Amino acid sequence: MPLPTSPVIRRARLGAELRQLRRREELTLEQVCERLGWASTSKLSRIELGQSRPDLADVLDLLDVYRVAAEERDALIVIARDAATGRGWWKTLGGMGERQRAYAELEAGAATVVEYQPAVVPGLLQTPAYAQLCLGGARRLHPDVDVEADVRARLVRQEVLHRAEPPRYTALLELTACDPVGVPAGVWREQLRHLVVLSRKPNVTIRVMPPGVTTGGAHPLTPFSRYSFPDPADPRTVMIEALTTDVRLVTAADLAWYDAVVDRLLDAALSAAETTALLTRLADDPALPSSTGPGGHPLASGVRPEAVPVLPRPRPPQD
Repeated sequence: MPLPTSPVIRRARLGAELRQLRRREELTLEQVCERLGWASTSKLSRIELGQSRPDLADVLDLLDVYRVAAEERDALIVIARDAATGRGWWKTLGGMGERQRAYAELEAGAATVVEYQPAVVPGLLQTPAYAQLCLGGARRLHPDVDVEADVRARLVRQEVLHRAEPPRYTALLELTACDPVGVPAGVWREQLRHLVVLSRKPNVTIRVMPPGVTTGGAHPLTPFSRYSFPDPADPRTVMIEALTTDVRLVTAADLAWYDAVVDRLLDAALSAAETTALLTRLADDPALPSSTGPGGHPLASGVRPEAVPVLPRPRPPQD
């Protein structure tokens, strides 16, 4: 069974609902805090932004101030309890670092995941040996990285794709993510075969961007993941991956941009069947050719280049 939606998502939803209720009552942050005897507006601001674990008593006080009717009140109390969940929820994910944990909780509660990777195979699709190489490179930049612990955590995260009711997962990969340069032949062949096996799962779709494709203004500059959740009222989320930290986006305007980007990438990518055939051919190639070799990139033969029109600026949904 899917895990309940993550506390972070529930906090974002609760905060948005409470902010809307406050505005409905035409109250400022200062007026609400004065009525409740709170010392400053920072506490309420953090609750509305989903930045702190809410105390249920505080939420009940806010619902009193906003004169929330019984049925709506009961629904918000359920959300508040989910938002306040702590250690018990994390035990389902095992021990992992803060950055992996942020992704793990989104994945564990998701109904769909779409991931774009320009440079490496995504973490949910990595073999242990390939993950060891990727994380070993991170340790050269940050000596305190515990590679073995992070690999174990990555394997825990991957279980989400194999549970009884998994999310629908789509990986969109640039050519460079399928480049064997710098990866030992045995590790790379194992990784390719692993991708082929996963691509045949009914909930997993892998699609590669062919050479010569342009996506105009739709082309992203960094890796990102987009999540939706079983409860459509929970805020869809985009995580943008950077070298040292990650950015979480939940606004309608931000999601509109990334929805348009995903649509254009899907239009430009090889089909799932073409991608599986291509990965199979590469895995069976005894030479495992390099993109820097005389023949160019190993994906450059037998695939279709395709131009995609420039992306118009999307209009954010109207409230």
